[in-house]
Amino acid sequence: MSDHGDLDRQIECLRRCEIITEPEVKSLCYKAREILIEESNVQCIDSPVTVCGDIHGQFYDLRELFRVGGEVPDTNYLFLGDFVDRGFFSVETFLLLLALKVRYPDRITLVRGNHESRQITQVYGFYEECQRKYGSVSVWRYCTEVFDYLSLSAIIDGKIFCVHGGLSPSIQTLDQIRMINRKQEVPHDGPMCDLLWSDPDEKQGMWEKSPRGAGFLFGKDVVADFNSANNIDLMCRAHQLVMEGYKWHFNKAVLTVWSAPNYCYRCGNIAAIYVLEESGASDFLIFEAATQESRGLPKKKPQVQYFL
Repeated sequence: MSDHGDLDRQIECLRRCEIITEPEVKSLCYKAREILIEESNVQCIDSPVTVCGDIHGQFYDLRELFRVGGEVPDTNYLFLGDFVDRGFFSVETFLLLLALKVRYPDRITLVRGNHESRQITQVYGFYEECQRKYGSVSVWRYCTEVFDYLSLSAIIDGKIFCVHGGLSPSIQTLDQIRMINRKQEVPHDGPMCDLLWSDPDEKQGMWEKSPRGAGFLFGKDVVADFNSANNIDLMCRAHQLVMEGYKWHFNKAVLTVWSAPNYCYRCGNIAAIYVLEESGASDFLIFEAATQESRGLPKKKPQVQYFL
């Protein structure tokens, strides 16, 4: 009971966008690894569930997502990765999601994105944010160890395949995904890399190397073959900014969901979450960035004017 009491206190602290102590982070990450190691590379999930795309450290917009979609544990969630980087509050965002996972392991599923990586987080902000907020890189190390334990994908009701990025020319079946050793840094190429980095492309019939420098572009024929071979109705993924919050591809064989409104605090996009009911019905909830009054912004140095 005291464990839950401590965890509930940490969750309330994180919900206020206040960091928890370094020893608490270490303990939380240890507990999370114990839970995540039991999950499959293709984690099976039952509806009802709400599917969310990239968050990217936009903490106050994550709070808006929970306001619109319902709080954990009242709503079941599947997050498709990219919890960190680019936003101002990657630490609070990831630790809140992780604390909710430890407190309610059957109510929230976290899938790895391409930004859940040591190399990427050293470039796009999470590493520097951990250093700034904790005065050392220890918290970054604890969190990046957890990244290695996150599932690579999920399947809802045996029919909706969910992954951060997309497909791989090395993977034809879900069983091949189940065979991957995921407990490692994201490789530069190969099937694990492709799942986190690839994108659908309306112009491609089959495969082409991605302009991102990792993963592939894949077309409608690839999706049709994969869905048919695995008896899947839909592939749901994140990874790409879409201005409307969601986008259908290939005659509704693939769905992109994006859940970071006004991405990087400047893109002007709206965000969406995909709600799947037990009855088989589904819908999108659309939301905008949290209001200025409800969000906190880190203090910035004033910009130097060119004429000074």
